[in-house]
Amino acid sequence: MDERRTIKVSKYLSKHLRHQPERIGLTLDEGGWVEIATLLAAAAAHGFRITRAELDQVVATNDKRRFAIEGTRIRASQGHTVSVDLGLPEATPPAHLYHGTVPAALDSIRAEGLRPMSRHAVHLSPDRETATRVGARRGRHVVLTVDAAAMHRDGHTFRVSANGVWLTDAVPPRYLRFRD
Repeated sequence: MDERRTIKVSKYLSKHLRHQPERIGLTLDEGGWVEIATLLAAAAAHGFRITRAELDQVVATNDKRRFAIEGTRIRASQGHTVSVDLGLPEATPPAHLYHGTVPAALDSIRAEGLRPMSRHAVHLSPDRETATRVGARRGRHVVLTVDAAAMHRDGHTFRVSANGVWLTDAVPPRYLRFRD
């Protein structure tokens, strides 16, 4: 499968496993899982044929490990805007986590901190490089440092998804560092 097809399949999966499963007639279970056969049949019925080999390749080669397969089921690892409970246990974060964003968002972030917006949680990266890639998706970017140790000490909870993305309900401004 060429790179363009891989990206197209990945975006299709993200759209329907994270945001709009109903658009192709899917119903995710409470944990966000759907049977692979059901997903492939629904995609084909809506004019987007994906082979099992293509699906497996996208899951295996996605640099962000956006999807997880468990037995005969698949789900997005995080980033849902539809209601799911990923069942991730609480975890102790490293001292610092990072968040990539764009300069235009900084005034709001300074005032309100990081909020999940349409998602269920704020997504944080374990390293500056990953946060840089996330922020750079929309052009010029800024990487914020989150004092995760202080947040955790103050009672904020963290979870970590299977692909290493750290999740928390919100990050108040006092835990953010805007410059190194």
